Amino acid sequence: MGDGWGLEVPLWYAPAGVKDEHSFRRSADFEHVGAECRALREGVGLVEASGFAKYIVTGEGAEAWLDGILACRIPKPGRMTLAPMLKHDGKVIGDFSLANLTKPKAGVSEGAADIGDGNPLTAASEAPKFLILGAGNAETYHMRWFLKHLPDDGSVQIDALGLAMNGLSISGPKSRDLLAAIADEDVSHDAMKFMDIREMTLDGIPCIVGRVSFTGDLGYEIWMKPEYQRRIYDLLHEHGGEFGIRNVGLRAFLSLRLEKKFGTWGREYRPIYSPVECGLDRFCSTKKEADYIGRAAFEEARADGATLRLKTFVVDAGDADAIGDEPVFHNGDAAAVGWITSGGFAHAAGKSVAMGYIPKEMADDAGEGAFEIEILGERRKATITDTPLFDANGSRMRS
Repeated sequence: MGDGWGLEVPLWYAPAGVKDEHSFRRSADFEHVGAECRALREGVGLVEASGFAKYIVTGEGAEAWLDGILACRIPKPGRMTLAPMLKHDGKVIGDFSLANLTKPKAGVSEGAADIGDGNPLTAASEAPKFLILGAGNAETYHMRWFLKHLPDDGSVQIDALGLAMNGLSISGPKSRDLLAAIADEDVSHDAMKFMDIREMTLDGIPCIVGRVSFTGDLGYEIWMKPEYQRRIYDLLHEHGGEFGIRNVGLRAFLSLRLEKKFGTWGREYRPIYSPVECGLDRFCSTKKEADYIGRAAFEEARADGATLRLKTFVVDAGDADAIGDEPVFHNGDAAAVGWITSGGFAHAAGKSVAMGYIPKEMADDAGEGAFEIEILGERRKATITDTPLFDANGSRMRS
């Protein structure tokens, strides 16, 4: 067990008699974390997801307010999108998923759950309602920003749900089959496309289900009140045996995101980086009408290219992998040119991977071993990979 954003969370699932051994090198967990990764990529993995920050935004002015505080386009009802949030200087102050839970004016779609009970998480309403999901370790930080910029006319309300809303995530090629086994409505590809989200019941239990996964695989996030989490967990295991379900800990979860080149808040995404530098610029709109916070500075950085680039490296590692803050060298030079933000072993891909920042002038040097990363005092050859090591074209998660 370990600490995950203020909660005690499973880091990895140890067989009987195997104990965690703390080390900067690969240790007792290495083989077992790898097995968790492979089980998810081959079948279905279950991850506890309650540590994410969750915010509900409601009110007649909700959409306009979000349009001015987030750099993304606002998704249509029933859809999700990645949503960067910028400071006035155009640097990244937040990295979220934004879901539009507003019910259509014509009424609730056939089969959707009407579970209004006075709780802002589940109240059935035609009024605007949005769910923001973000890093749990920045919830207080982000709430200060939200409240500071909230209109004072009462047209927008925002609530940080904390542990009033818990979550489970299932991912892997058989995750849809598992969800279909417990869902009370159609969750086929045509009925629930990538980045769709809606309220539904799972074996009669009210939930919010979104087709999205931080593992980069076919997957779903399932959100529910805390009193229902254990029953949903049991249901997934009761029906998941035939699909090879396996519990997956935080270490495997973070390993899987590396081979998809997915950054995380506090590591790759911080208030010192421009969206141009960290690769979030493609989610920052230059066409929507709203003059969102940081737009002018972002567009200026987009025009001049900023100074840094976030890159992913495949590392010729020994028995230790990069974990963050290691120096990066170029062409054997004595002086460091960049730094690593996070790293580890991508078990499903079978490669040591690191993510970090280098000057934009060097970002296109794809030569094998053109870079070195110092790990435990030893320089290890590293090569930029511009293509994700898993599902390079995203076909698996969109399947």
